[in-house]
Amino acid sequence: MIPANATIIRKAYDDFGNGNVPAVLEAFDASITWHVPGHSPLSGDYKGHDEVVGFFKHTLALCGGIFAIDVHHVLAEEDVVVALVTVKTECNGRSAAFPEVHVWRPANEKVTEFRECQGDEQTEDRFWS
Repeated sequence: MIPANATIIRKAYDDFGNGNVPAVLEAFDASITWHVPGHSPLSGDYKGHDEVVGFFKHTLALCGGIFAIDVHHVLAEEDVVVALVTVKTECNGRSAAFPEVHVWRPANEKVTEFRECQGDEQTEDRFWS
């Protein structure tokens, strides 16, 4: 199951990078919880497909569609998958690259929880605000 969980997460990143949000949602349980820390316009807890899609749309609106995630490592163990990534984006004419850790909780081959851990939460808050 461990390799399958890592494969599900890698595919979700690939699908997101290709703009295939319906395929991304196929990897998510209908009641997924999505947590973004901090105090930026993107921070908060999102529940279910509709709210997560709303989060995606809000993110892309803030950055004018210039957004990418470079996945460096995907580490899986039983019921948790951790991805070490760099988020690259632009906002209001400023570009940035943020190191992040993404923690995924799969169950029954669907993602039930996502938690973003930012390398520098205050810098990300200022960037997105």
